[in-house]
Amino acid sequence: MALAPRSGDRGCVVTGGRAGEVAVLGAGMHPWGKWGRSFVTYGRIAAHAALADAGIGWPEVRSVVGAQTVRGGYPGYVAGATFARALGWQGARVASVYAACASGAQAIDTARAQILAGLADVVLVVGADAAPKGFFAPAGGERPDDPDWLRFRVLGATNPAYFGLYARRRMALYGDTPEDFALVKVKNSAAGALNEYARYRRPVTAEEVAASAMVADPLRLLDICATSDGAAALVLSSMEFARLHGARDPVRIRAVSTVTPTYPRAVLDLPDIGTDSAVAVNPSPESFRASIARTAYEEAGIGPEDLSLAEVYDLSTALELEWYEDIGLCRPGEGAKLLRSGATAPGGRVPVNASGGLASFGEAVPAQAIAQVCELTRQLRGRAGERQVPGARVGITANQGLFGHGSAVVAVR
Repeated sequence: MALAPRSGDRGCVVTGGRAGEVAVLGAGMHPWGKWGRSFVTYGRIAAHAALADAGIGWPEVRSVVGAQTVRGGYPGYVAGATFARALGWQGARVASVYAACASGAQAIDTARAQILAGLADVVLVVGADAAPKGFFAPAGGERPDDPDWLRFRVLGATNPAYFGLYARRRMALYGDTPEDFALVKVKNSAAGALNEYARYRRPVTAEEVAASAMVADPLRLLDICATSDGAAALVLSSMEFARLHGARDPVRIRAVSTVTPTYPRAVLDLPDIGTDSAVAVNPSPESFRASIARTAYEEAGIGPEDLSLAEVYDLSTALELEWYEDIGLCRPGEGAKLLRSGATAPGGRVPVNASGGLASFGEAVPAQAIAQVCELTRQLRGRAGERQVPGARVGITANQGLFGHGSAVVAVR
C-alpha cells in the first residue's frame, strides 16, 4: 500500500491533516529503574516534561486520560483523576483506562476519540507504574473464575514460563536457536545504552546472555525483561489547535488498533488455558497479533513496506522475533533470518526497538505503550540523538495486553 501524502512532502502544505489524525505536541518520560517512589511522582514528572515539550500550560489541557495501575491502590484505579489532582485541579475532564499491557494504547485511543469527537482540543495522556521486584504475580485473593489467577495457581504458568513456551514453539516450528534469541538482546542493549531514559545502559554480548541463569528453558535471565518503575506522557491535540499553536508539521497519530481475537483460536495464548472449538468454524488465516498490526495498517492507509521503524513488545527475545512476522516485516518463521541480516538493527531496512525496548527498560505496565509512542515522536522529529533513524517518517508500535487486548499505534510525519 502506498503512503498518503504527508505534510512534510515537497510541494504539499497541509495545515489540517488527514481525517482521523491527531497531533502529538509533546512527549515526556520519567527514567525507568527501581526508584522506590510512588507511581504518582513518576507520572507527574513525565506529565510536566510532556507539557514543557509541547509548550502548553497545564490550564490549557481540557482532558486527562490515565492508564491505570493495579499496584497503586485506589489512586491507581482512578489514574486519570489521580494525575489531574497531582498537577492541580483545574476542571479538566478525566478518564481512566485499564487493558493490562495495552493500557497505554487504550489511553491514547480514548484521548484521540475525545479530540475527534470535539470534546477537547488538548488531552494529556499519562501512564506510570511502581512495579514489584521479580516477576509479576496475580492480584491477591481467591478467584477461580479469573483465567489469570488460574494459570498461576493451576498451571504454575508464570510470565517467564509463558515466554519460554513461545520460544520452544519457535524452535520446534522454525528451527530458531538460543543463539538467535541472544542476538535480540545484543541488538537492543546496544540501543538502550544510548537512551537516557533506559534502566539498563550497558551493551551486552551473546556470551553474557548464554552465561546468565536459566529461568524458563530455553530462555535465560538476559532473554527476559525485568519489572521496573517508570512513566511516560503525551500531549495530544486536534490538528486545528496544533496549527493555531504554531506546529505546522507535527508528528501525527494516524491509527490506533485495539482489536480483540476471533474464534476459533488455534494457538494457545495465556492466560487462556484451553483452545476453543474449531469443529464448526475454520481458524482465521492470521494470528491475533498479526490482526493487531493489519488493522492499524488498514486504518492508516499504509503497509509494512512504508515503515521507517517499529517499536515492539520484547517481553522476551523470542517474542521480538515473533513480532517481526506479526507486523509484516517478513513471513512466518523468517524472524531470525531477518534479524541476522541486520534489517532490524540501527542502519537496517526497518530498525526495531531503537529505544532499546523492554530489554533495556523493563516493564512499567501502564506506561510502556505510551513510551513506545514517545520514541516514535523523537525519531520522527529527528531528535533521537545517537539512536536516530535517518529520514524517519513512518513508525508503528505493537504490543499485546492479556485478556485479548490488542495494541498498535501508527505515527507519521
